[in-house]
Amino acid sequence: MAGKLKVGIVGGTGMVGQRFVALLENHPWFEVTTIAASRNSAGKTYEESVAHRWKLSSKMPENVKNIVIKDASNVEEVAGEVDFVFCAVDMKKDEIRALEEAYAKAETPVVSNNSANRWSPDVPMVIPELNPDHIHVIEAQRKRLGTKRGFIAVKPNCSIQSYVPALHPLLEYGPVKVLACTYQAISGAGKSFADWPEMVDNVIPFIGGEEEKSEQEPLKIWGEIKDGAITKADKPLITTQCIRVPVTDGHMAAVYASFEKKPAKDEIIQLWRAFEGVPQKLDLPSAPKPFITYFEEDNRPQTKLDRDLGNGMGISVGRLREDTLFDYKFISLSHNTVRGAAGGGVLIAELLKAEGYIQAK
Repeated sequence: MAGKLKVGIVGGTGMVGQRFVALLENHPWFEVTTIAASRNSAGKTYEESVAHRWKLSSKMPENVKNIVIKDASNVEEVAGEVDFVFCAVDMKKDEIRALEEAYAKAETPVVSNNSANRWSPDVPMVIPELNPDHIHVIEAQRKRLGTKRGFIAVKPNCSIQSYVPALHPLLEYGPVKVLACTYQAISGAGKSFADWPEMVDNVIPFIGGEEEKSEQEPLKIWGEIKDGAITKADKPLITTQCIRVPVTDGHMAAVYASFEKKPAKDEIIQLWRAFEGVPQKLDLPSAPKPFITYFEEDNRPQTKLDRDLGNGMGISVGRLREDTLFDYKFISLSHNTVRGAAGGGVLIAELLKAEGYIQAK
């Protein structure tokens, strides 16, 4: 553990918390030393609390099995043992917002998987390849909170990471209208087929709150920092439908887009294949190379075949073609609990460390 930052996972017993635990096994920069959850789990070892409901296909890492779970509400105790925390709790939004601010005010940076602080104007909501500069709003946030090192950074909703990374390299052409239909895995609801048998051989054309997030969150990603706050972009106009499908992991999107200046098909594909962000340039441990993979085959990307590209952090795209109502349409895919949840959080933490925002206490 010498030289590694000490990490706490607040909400470490749920599906996203489990994914954090798995992804951080043998991480070169970070070491899980503390896990916190509800009072019901506090005092038990991680193995005692989670073994019977471990949801991942990989085995529980040996190094966390004997960690005694702490009560997440004991902020000072948890914060005193770690350099920063990942937060993946399942609580009401106002409770999450208060809990995350309490950790930040305890001078412990918070990298959150939750939605509670996504629209706080001075909280950066980051896809590291797309808007890494938004982390600089942290200075304004620290002034508001009265902290020297504590702050909150969040990752966006898992649904938008299936298609926004594919649109981002095309911003120079001025996208004006986007329609995205997302086909979302059951793990996005924290479920498996064992505990959600109703999803077997079924499709549910509704995911509560998902369409609003999918339409609005990209505009903050593409927004600007002004006077210590992130203001939304005013375009493109985005409309979505979000559908739950019988898949374990992987969110797929059918995307339609029109532009102020219509690019050629070959230009789009070249931009996708060449695009790299700050994580790739800094060679961050979790950064996929390439970030975007374009498939020429008509039947790709496929969820089962392609969700694990780049260890689940890559974005795959295919079926780019002209459309009769929009300029173009295409299919894109991301792994929702890796890139779209815990893995995206880990990459944000790596960026924050590389830029000096997370340091050892």
